[in-house]
Amino acid sequence: MILPKYSLGIGDRFGRQGRAQLAAVVQAGARGVEITPVWNKSNREHVITRTSPESVRAEADAAVSALDWRRPYFVDADHITLKTVDPFIGASDFFTIDVTDFVGRPAPEPDVQNFVARYRRYAARDVIPGAPTASPDDIAATARKFLPAIREAGAIYQRVEAAKGRGRFVTEVSIDETDQPQTPADLFFILAAIASEAIPLQTIAPKFAGRFNKGVDYMGDVAHFEKQFGDYIAVVALAVREFDLPANLKLSVHSGSDKFSIYGPMAHALRQHGAGLHLKTAGTTWLEEVAGLAQAGGAALTLVQKIYTQAHARIEEVCAPYAAVIDIDRRRLPSPETVRSWSGADYVAALHHDQHCPAYNPYFRQLLHVGFKVAAEMGAQYLQALDAHADIIGPLVTENLLERHVLAVFGEVAVPR
Repeated sequence: MILPKYSLGIGDRFGRQGRAQLAAVVQAGARGVEITPVWNKSNREHVITRTSPESVRAEADAAVSALDWRRPYFVDADHITLKTVDPFIGASDFFTIDVTDFVGRPAPEPDVQNFVARYRRYAARDVIPGAPTASPDDIAATARKFLPAIREAGAIYQRVEAAKGRGRFVTEVSIDETDQPQTPADLFFILAAIASEAIPLQTIAPKFAGRFNKGVDYMGDVAHFEKQFGDYIAVVALAVREFDLPANLKLSVHSGSDKFSIYGPMAHALRQHGAGLHLKTAGTTWLEEVAGLAQAGGAALTLVQKIYTQAHARIEEVCAPYAAVIDIDRRRLPSPETVRSWSGADYVAALHHDQHCPAYNPYFRQLLHVGFKVAAEMGAQYLQALDAHADIIGPLVTENLLERHVLAVFGEVAVPR
């Protein structure tokens, strides 16, 4: 099972927007931009929304059938661990293995020294793109920090392979939620360790420099990111050659939605290197649902005003699971009383990610992004609102994915030649 060169992770918190999401991919294809949809949802999101991996498979299959999609598509068990993987095995054919909790755990020193001996040939050689010469001590430091995590990835991969069979699913390893970005040399030796675990890796999600906060633009030095992104692409290509990893191995960018300032540099690097990309845009669809309900007005507007009010009152609770990927200045959040006085247009203006609009509030947007738990607790009331206003919400979901994400990133690189 081979993941094509360009792919898009399209998470859907409440499982109502599968057709609208796929419509964006279909419309991109009509313009000659060929990308592969990957529906992704994590165990944490399933717990909050009281859904199951089977529901994601059903949503994807229904969308594919309704739009007569004849190309590949996947269902991703997002950020799974050894403790959470089993319920995903039947419904999923893409597994994002998250080993962040094992990064930095002590590695047995004999294992570290064996690793150094195995890869010492890369020391004192200027062969790793974007990296100064790596010394044996540098290789050892990488091994000490990452070997236990990669061995955990191997154990998770083996669990899935035993159930599904080798070659019957796509594997990604995620190391994007670590404390510091990996250096190009780190990434090279991490890929060496993954190869030694016999994991047929097709995507790797490193931690990039800068902030990849949920639902808002990239925060950091764009020029530095562009260089790092290009270096990582080159490292992946080198590791494929050196360690016999799958030829289609590519980078995966998590929390990739709305990172408008780096989409151009990413596209430039992809063109320059002829590389593929997997881009995850999980929370964008939920925010378009909220915008559509606000735009609908009446009871739907009252509902999303209530969601904000409750998220604001429970800010510690709803933010805690996402503390590493949000930055909310509480002093700049509108009060619930203010939001309750807003028209639908006011609400949408504050929420819609338009940095040229004076009313846009990134802190309001981030709080709503992580506040989907409140909507989940509303149960049927929220779902019925989505169904009642599908004619407004669906086009917003499609346009957002197509115009602001797919075409911005893939528009010039995913056209068949």
